[in-house]
Amino acid sequence: MFGSISDNSKKWLYLAILSVIWGSSFILIKKGLIGLSSYQVASLRIIFAASAIFVYSYNSLKKIPKKSWKWILITAYAGTFFPVYLISYGQTEIESGLASIITTITPINTLIVGIIFFGLAFTKKQLLGLLIGLGGAILLIYEASEADFNLNIYYSFFIYMTTVGYAASVNLIKNYLTEISPEAVTAGIFISISPPALIVLLLSDFSSLNFQDPSILNSIIFVFVLGVFSSAIAQTLFNKFVKIASPLFASAVTYTMPIVAIFWAIIDGETLTVMQFFATAIILVGVYMVNKKKKSN
Repeated sequence: MFGSISDNSKKWLYLAILSVIWGSSFILIKKGLIGLSSYQVASLRIIFAASAIFVYSYNSLKKIPKKSWKWILITAYAGTFFPVYLISYGQTEIESGLASIITTITPINTLIVGIIFFGLAFTKKQLLGLLIGLGGAILLIYEASEADFNLNIYYSFFIYMTTVGYAASVNLIKNYLTEISPEAVTAGIFISISPPALIVLLLSDFSSLNFQDPSILNSIIFVFVLGVFSSAIAQTLFNKFVKIASPLFASAVTYTMPIVAIFWAIIDGETLTVMQFFATAIILVGVYMVNKKKKSN
């Protein structure tokens, strides 16, 4: 994919695509929760993703060296399995837009986790870019509070914990899994976590649901889209992204996801404020600075 494009251009292209896909995932989770429980949303998301991956990249599993399966499993549970359940549970009481904004703490956690556990190197300009991006995210949080979002601290903590998982995941992939094809890494991740997801689904009384209820059927469709696009396809693209970008720049996608949420709001008839335009510009400046490590980066 994008074979004739330079790595630097690819990074920005991956950032844009992932921002759209993952920025839309919060709305899809919200729609899924209308007819399903958080456990059912998360379990089905993983199962649908694993099913899609099984169809188009099952053979790639053979390319994973035995020594790498340890890191695949750690990445699978730290960066996908637990975050998927945590974010679905958190969104039972947190607005989708606010949930997206909370995840903007991911780049900071990526830096912290990277320094403590992986000896991550960074420049002053990258650190400044992270802080600038965080400042833009804080402005968006301020705007969210002005818009009367119901900030539930208890459920916000579950959303926050997903950022720790994402931070661990991007560092793990960058340090231990870049020699494996992105398709194989994605396949390994979802094949590893689909059995426990199926168990959770069966224990959630999923079989007793009334599947003739339109709200339940619609929720399943939304979760299907969530699983195929926001998990299977997006995870593969993200693995490609991490392979050519620094962990800090790759994690900066969470700074741009709220921007997508804002445009969803515009499409839905809401008005974009001057402050939101300003915050968006600040975030983009921060993301640009995070990517300016070296000319060869």
